[in-house]
Amino acid sequence: MTTPRPELDAVVVGAGPNGLAAAVTLARAGLRVHVYERADQAGGGAATKELTLPGFRHDVCSAVHPLAFESRFFREFGLPSRVEFAVPEVSFAQPLDGGRAGIAYRDLARTRDGLGVDGRAYERLMRPLVERASGVADFTGSSLLRLPRDPIAAALFGLRALEQGSAVWNARFREDAAPALLTGVAAHTILSQPSIAAAGAGLSLGTYAHARGWPIPIGGSQAIVDAMVDDLRAHGGEVVLGRDIVSLDELPSARATLLDVTPRALLRLAGERMPWPYRRALEGFRYGGGVAKVDFALSEPVPWTHPAVRQAGTVHVGGTRAEMAAAENEVNRGRLPERPYVLVGQQSLFDPGRAPEGRHTLWTYTHVPAGSPADREEAVIAQIERFAPGFRDTILATSSRTAVDVERHNPNYPGGDIAAGAPMLRQLVRRPVLSPDPWRTPVPGLYLASASAAPGPGVHGLVGWFAALSALRHEFGTSALPDLSPRP
Repeated sequence: MTTPRPELDAVVVGAGPNGLAAAVTLARAGLRVHVYERADQAGGGAATKELTLPGFRHDVCSAVHPLAFESRFFREFGLPSRVEFAVPEVSFAQPLDGGRAGIAYRDLARTRDGLGVDGRAYERLMRPLVERASGVADFTGSSLLRLPRDPIAAALFGLRALEQGSAVWNARFREDAAPALLTGVAAHTILSQPSIAAAGAGLSLGTYAHARGWPIPIGGSQAIVDAMVDDLRAHGGEVVLGRDIVSLDELPSARATLLDVTPRALLRLAGERMPWPYRRALEGFRYGGGVAKVDFALSEPVPWTHPAVRQAGTVHVGGTRAEMAAAENEVNRGRLPERPYVLVGQQSLFDPGRAPEGRHTLWTYTHVPAGSPADREEAVIAQIERFAPGFRDTILATSSRTAVDVERHNPNYPGGDIAAGAPMLRQLVRRPVLSPDPWRTPVPGLYLASASAAPGPGVHGLVGWFAALSALRHEFGTSALPDLSPRP
């Protein structure tokens, strides 16, 4: 008796950046691939929509893309030749009271010169990493159980993460601007401060800021997604929108199934297929704090007191290192800080098409305890107003989402956790399990291809790429890397 031929070679659940990266990789290997997405628009955390007023286009989650040029998947895919990017001279800024600010220029020497007595110390911390940015990206952009291709970069990075993630994090600094710059980036993680994992994330993002900058896609994050969807379709793949998969039994038969979902959803989809030791490991996977998001339609740019902040693609609002650490530690204790850390994106300064002529968008989110129903719009406005008096008067309309709303919009963000799992050190090594091939599950032909797997959160496509390469090895018997480069 012969086994029926599968309907497809591979199916992918979830059309976020990782799911699409997996699908593109498999389609480029000559396989028949279908992608199923519950939303009516591909993109997941990289979608772009009108959220406030007609003509104002806002990024739903991710906005600025430090890994657009450094991710190995995006380099193989040739993303910069497919999508137009603006790269601000000021990668990020940290406003401080009294009209002061720390300014992280793409040019590290210019950043050093603006940091006063701490300039040399900041440069000594960052220069060795910036000079080995590709090595840093390789080390942090794969399973930490794999040997780094640039061990010197890995060692330099590790020593600096140990320093900035410990109680001696201020030892090399004398003033507040330089350490505030570092903590403003490290706080992206929604982790306690200081911590090694938060410091590592901050150092890697800071490295890219000074190496090639933090790119902003023209037209919104959706442009990255659209480029992947276009490539997938050009190579025979299909994307099915508005299809909420609640069981693997609903999918067409395929030799490989890749899921861009959380471990919680993986267990629900797989049901009794999952052996209990692996099930137990996934049940112990921890999710982190959430975000509350506020988008603004503005009559004019934010009137920051420090003029250079008006040139930054990203602004970290929260004051000094001590203030931001206190705010983030409050969140990790389950409380709402009175003066929160606020992450701000000023995309329309560099992409005027995001808003009607003369108008602007502003993208913000702040951290809250997981599952918090708190609307943080007023707290965000007050914190920005602290460093930009008159900001309130520029607001034309807002769109505010609680952590509950964020999860409702995207189930891959449990409790509003946009990292799809707390990126603490233990859970970066075991993401989601301790394995040199963490994307492959014990169920034959089933792979995890979401940010809940190594190397973790971010718009980089690496998880989907690694999961697809694992599937190609184990299900299709090939270790060859498919050519992802742009073709006519």
